[in-house]
Amino acid sequence: MFTGIVEELGEIVSFQQGSVTIAAQRILEDVHIGDSIAVNGICLTVTQFGRTSFQADVMPETVRRTSLENLYKGSKVNLERALLPTTRMGGHIVTGHIDGTGEVVSFRTEGNAILLQVKAPQDLLTGIVEKGSVALDGISLTVATVDATGFSVSLIPHTRQVTNLGTKREGDLINIETDILGKYVERLMNSVPGIEPSRLTHDFFQKNGF
Repeated sequence: MFTGIVEELGEIVSFQQGSVTIAAQRILEDVHIGDSIAVNGICLTVTQFGRTSFQADVMPETVRRTSLENLYKGSKVNLERALLPTTRMGGHIVTGHIDGTGEVVSFRTEGNAILLQVKAPQDLLTGIVEKGSVALDGISLTVATVDATGFSVSLIPHTRQVTNLGTKREGDLINIETDILGKYVERLMNSVPGIEPSRLTHDFFQKNGF
């Protein structure tokens, strides 16, 4: 379990079939074999580590679901250790299980903020709501707008400086994890006999005493 607050920018040392090695500093301070570390939002398990890097196994399903195969030696990656019971929940609940990838459409300056527009598949957009939470490459962000083809998030300059968003360009893939609570609600609604999700409107809830 993670919070989506990036602790450190790591760097890919090597990425071979079934294994990735990442250079890091801060997260290695208390690392152990078997620890979970979010790499661009992907929950990976530490299998080996040294003073300057750690190694993790990568399953084929992980490669299929994420942007890992687009990484190369020298790529910057967002790193976060699994949260502790004493950790401040500065972001939101992030599992490290990526739902799919989106495409960076644009970065647009808006006052003191930067508006990032992301194109996403329809099956992911059903789990993204305005002012809800979404994790992009493991970064906890608030959704600003949602439309038929994608969504936007508003970034403070600090976020681009301390994460890999500073290296992202138009057309780059980005890992998306939608809100875990929304997934369970959607699954529940789809499994209740006689209730279609499309009927769950404001009028429906009013008529039923909500």
